[in-house]
Amino acid sequence: MTLSEDLRLPVACPACGSHVMRVSSIKNPDDRVHCASCQRFVCLYHEACTVLRKGAGSESEALIEKAFNRGH
Repeated sequence: MTLSEDLRLPVACPACGSHVMRVSSIKNPDDRVHCASCQRFVCLYHEACTVLRKGAGSESEALIEKAFNRGH
């Protein structure tokens, strides 16, 4: 059984609108990132990292992500 971790992305799940995503704790570039709410495939981990590096669209969104993703 693989353990997983949650992270918050500035881009919401297209199915349910949640920003909380789940990825394997191993975090290989090709690991699949799924919505933590509806389990829909959203992107690959390396794509999520690119989105996180680009940052949020607003300052308030950036503060939420910084707080949520503190340990990642």
